[in-house]
Amino acid sequence: MINIDINKRLHGIQTNMLLEIKLDIKTGDFVALAGQSGSGKTTLLRILAGLEDANGELKIGNDFWLKDKFALSAQKRGIGFVFQDYALFANMSVIENLLFVSKNRELAQHLLEITELSKLKDRYPNTLSGGQKQRVALCRALMNRPKLLLMDEPLSALDPYMRTKLQNEILSLHHEFKTTTIMVSHDPSEIYKLASRVVVLQNGKIINDGTPKDVLLRTHGSQKFSFEGEILDIIKVDVIFIAVIAIANQLVEVVVSQDEAKNLKVGNIVNIGTKAFSPTITSIK
Repeated sequence: MINIDINKRLHGIQTNMLLEIKLDIKTGDFVALAGQSGSGKTTLLRILAGLEDANGELKIGNDFWLKDKFALSAQKRGIGFVFQDYALFANMSVIENLLFVSKNRELAQHLLEITELSKLKDRYPNTLSGGQKQRVALCRALMNRPKLLLMDEPLSALDPYMRTKLQNEILSLHHEFKTTTIMVSHDPSEIYKLASRVVVLQNGKIINDGTPKDVLLRTHGSQKFSFEGEILDIIKVDVIFIAVIAIANQLVEVVVSQDEAKNLKVGNIVNIGTKAFSPTITSIK
C-alpha cells in the first residue's frame, strides 16, 4: 500500500498554487494521473521520486519515504522513472544502459526479448528510433524491479501505431512484474486501456477518482456516445451549417442548426453526443 498525504506551495508564472494530495494506492495498481497542464501531476511524480521536497507524509508499505523533516534520498527509494525525453546515456549501448542500473544480465536479456530489442542491444541511443529509445527507457526503469514505476507522458512523442504497440508492452510488463505504476497522461484512450484507476487533478487538488469507465465515459441521458472536441471551423453549405471539430487526432463534420451556428464560435470546446445512432465498425488492420 502507498499512502500519500503531502502538500507543497507551487510558484508558477501566472499563479501560486497549493498542491494538496491525500491518496491511498493499493500495491500492484496502475493509476493514471489526468488533468490540465499545470494541475500538479508531474510535480506529484517528482515528489514521489524524491526529486522535489514537500511537507507531509509518504509511506510505502511499512517504510516512510517522507515524514516530518526526514526525506529518503531518491537513490534509496528503489523507484523506476520513465521520462518523456528518454534520458538515456548517449555514450552507452542499449545493454550497457540497462546494466548500469543492475548487473543482472539475465533480467536485462529477458526485458530486451519481451520488448523485441535483443538484436539492438549493442547499438547506441543516437542510432535508435523514438519508439526504440522509449522501450530501452522502460526496460532500464524495470531493471531494479522497482516497488513503484513512475511514467511522465512516456508515449506522447510517438506516432499512433508505435503508441499502441508500446501500450501493449507496458501493460504486459506491468502484469509480469506486478509493479505499482503511476502514469501521467493526457490521452483518454491510453488511460482507458492501461489504468485500473484514474485520479484527476485540478489546481493542485483531486477533483475525481474512480475507474476509467466511471471517469472517462461521461455520457448523459440516453446518449450512446459522447466526445469532447474543439471547433475549428463553421461552414455554410447551401441551407445547412457544418461544424468542423477536432476530436483527438481526428477531424469530424457535424451538421448544426442555424441557431447553433450563431451561438457557436471557432475555438469553442464542445461535447458531441449521439442518441439514435447505429454505428458500423470496420477493421482497418
